[in-house]
Amino acid sequence: MSRFFIVPVGLLILMIVVLGVGLTLDPRQAPSPFIDKPTPAFSLTDLKHPYRTLNTHDILGKVWLVNVWASWCVSCRGEHPLLMELARSSKVSLFGLNYKDRREDALRWLDSIGDPYRLIAADTTGQVGLEWGVQGTPESFVVDRQGMIRFEQIGPLTPDVLRNEILPLIDRLQTERLSRN
Repeated sequence: MSRFFIVPVGLLILMIVVLGVGLTLDPRQAPSPFIDKPTPAFSLTDLKHPYRTLNTHDILGKVWLVNVWASWCVSCRGEHPLLMELARSSKVSLFGLNYKDRREDALRWLDSIGDPYRLIAADTTGQVGLEWGVQGTPESFVVDRQGMIRFEQIGPLTPDVLRNEILPLIDRLQTERLSRN
């Protein structure tokens, strides 16, 4: 066989193998560059009380699950029952970041399917989401008492992720503070 035939065929096989491996990877498993970093500073209008401002200081001092959502997001509707259940359990406070949405639409959506959030900031331009590294909705972050991001879930929450990753982390973060005092 000619060398001019073997080299291109070898390169083609190598590209197929590399692409094949790449297609088996889950983009949600990619490590976030924001883990163990402080939450990006923000100052946004409170969705429910537009005369009030919510900022980074509002999430300090307790463990939060920050959930990025929008009324136009189909996957957000799918994960919403989990958030409602989590809110009823009182295991963690939920901070909603309403992303690139109209206030009226977001409030109507919450009125129709329930509001699990303790606080909701309105990120109408998407700038704060961009600073947090949000790739789309829904997306969730576990933030510790000092305002450090400890976990990021890209895409909708699932019962398995909640049970096996998020809730054990939240329990550990809440216990760490108690054991230091």
